[in-house]
Formats: sequence, structure tokens, C-alpha cells
Amino acid sequence: MFQIKNTIVSEEIINKDFVCNLSACKGACCVDGDAGAPVEPEEREIMEKIYPKVKPFLRPEGVEAIETQGTYITTEDGELETPLIEGADCAYVTFDYKGTALCGIEKAHNEGLIDFKKPVSCHLYPVRVQEYSRFSAVNYHHWHICDDACSLGKELQVPIYKFTKDALIRKFGEDWYEELEETAQQIQKEK
Repeated sequence: MFQIKNTIVSEEIINKDFVCNLSACKGACCVDGDAGAPVEPEEREIMEKIYPKVKPFLRPEGVEAIETQGTYITTEDGELETPLIEGADCAYVTFDYKGTALCGIEKAHNEGLIDFKKPVSCHLYPVRVQEYSRFSAVNYHHWHICDDACSLGKELQVPIYKFTKDALIRKFGEDWYEELEETAQQIQKEK
């Protein structure tokens, strides 16, 4: 672990390799699990505002889940998440002709209809950020469904922090990322 500004960062995001391999996993992270994607407090208003432009990209069951539960939900622990369809798929999930899960929000973004790419937690994955009162913990979330992404990352020699560069800059800023790169170079030299 090392510190950058007010974050404590796991060395795994430097030492582990990762490149999403949608042809292998079919976007399982959007449909597996028992909770929706984390939503940042500042994303609540954005989720409500963009919904009318995202809605045409969604499946009927996704629209029903959102219109019943809301564009985001608050869990018993007070955490914000995307709603789920019958406790499974994220309500914003769509599928392509190959059966690969894709994000309806990202589709609307790619069509130029909205500026918001998707919740930052989705953009960051496999990096997870846990907020504490005095710092944020930045960790690698290992999930067996991403084993093919780890293999592809290793083959291509792309560490997690490089794969998630845009998302890390979105979350923490350019200066933070530059310091991360400097730290990564130092750690690599010491090996």
C-alpha cells in the first residue's frame, strides 16, 4: 500500500495486469452479483436527468425496474446503487446480438446524446474505491469472472492502473494520476 494525496492505494493496481475481455466473459459483471453498481452521491441528479435519453436504449424489464425503483436506489446501509431487475441484472443492461451485456447509459453516451459515460464505479472496474472519513481506499477487486481479463492483461502487459487510466483521472484528477504513474515507475525499478 502507498499513499497519494488523501488516498491509500493497493500495489495490486500496479502489479496486476487486466484488460476486459468481453468476448470471453460476455459482460458478466453487469449481470452477476447480488447488488447494483455503486452510484456516487454527485451522480444521483445526473442519473435522474439523463434517464429520458437513456430509456430508449434499455430493455422493457430495465425500464420497468427503473420506473418502479428509481434511477438509483438507497440500500439499507445507506449506499447508493443502480437498481436491479428481479435481483439480478443491472436495470441499465442491454445485450448485443452475441448476448454480450452492454450499458444502456454508455450506448446513449456513445451516440452523443449525453455527456455522462456511466457511473464512475463501472468505469473504474476492476478498481474499487471505499470511502472512509479521512481517506479513500483504492483497491483491486478480484472476481473469478474476470480471470480471462487478467490473462489478456498479462498477455498484453497492461497493468490495471493503465487499463483504468481514464476512469482514475475522472475520479481523482490528472495530478493524482501523474503521481500514481511516478510511484508505479519507482516500484517497478525496485523489483
